[in-house]
Amino acid sequence: QVQLVESGGGSVQAGGSLRLSCAASGDISGSYLMGWFRRAPGKEREGVAAIDSDENTSYADSVKGRFTISKDNAKNTLYLQMNNLKLEDTSMYYCSVDLLPRLVPGEVDRWLRVAGLTNFGYWGQGTQVTVSS
Repeated sequence: QVQLVESGGGSVQAGGSLRLSCAASGDISGSYLMGWFRRAPGKEREGVAAIDSDENTSYADSVKGRFTISKDNAKNTLYLQMNNLKLEDTSMYYCSVDLLPRLVPGEVDRWLRVAGLTNFGYWGQGTQVTVSS
């Protein structure tokens, strides 16, 4: 069983920065995918950034060049550094983990596109990010 707790959300002006953290407890080893997803009111949950156990990363086009995903394996913590925040980044941000029997090339890209539309894997409760002008 894996539990995920997000933190670091808050209110920030456009152009500002925030760093989200996701502390994971439980057995996360071997092959896995970890990522950040977000859902704005009235919209579907969408993938923001993902990283696999081989450190391959994937980003949504809307955040490329502004957001950076990273993880600290020793602390079992996932991060999302968000710079140059825009009004449209306002959302509830969720952390997710999916454990795999093995990694498949390109799986991190596919997972980022589709995982937000399912409840497979493990999910945190979310942290709110609000960007104002």
